[in-house]
Amino acid sequence: MSLDNSSLYQPFDIEHVKDKHFAIVVSAWNSEITEAMLQGAMDTFVEHGVVRENILIYRVPGTVELTYAASRILKSKKDISAIVVIGCVIKGDTPHFDYVCQSVTQGITTLNVQGEIPVIFSVVTTLNIEQARDRAGGKVGNKGSEGALTAMQMACLVFGNTTN
Repeated sequence: MSLDNSSLYQPFDIEHVKDKHFAIVVSAWNSEITEAMLQGAMDTFVEHGVVRENILIYRVPGTVELTYAASRILKSKKDISAIVVIGCVIKGDTPHFDYVCQSVTQGITTLNVQGEIPVIFSVVTTLNIEQARDRAGGKVGNKGSEGALTAMQMACLVFGNTTN
């Protein structure tokens, strides 16, 4: 078996998601990538039975803002089963890449440790645009779709709808 880190990800324990509510927070920065990931997430939620009207989409300017938006959703939307944050950070010539990646990673981790609702990290961090495209529906799959699968699995785990 080849382990090439592509989206050969197999969902498990996804049941009873039809009536669950999900939020997606998507960054406008690198929108070619993030919009493809958003579409992958939406398609995956609907394919697994989530009602389209039960998926809330929030847009933020950049990747750092994902944490703030997810935090506000956690405080205001009590019926959300999981949140998927979608972003794309492409390395440039300055250390800005490192600061953005560290900020969003630490922020989402903190929300998961402190919160009761899972926040799923679907932020691609790549060295170039080709690698980002590969992860937004290209040869390495769609990380937005994987985020939606993870959100449904975690919602089932957290809210007790798992199978053995």
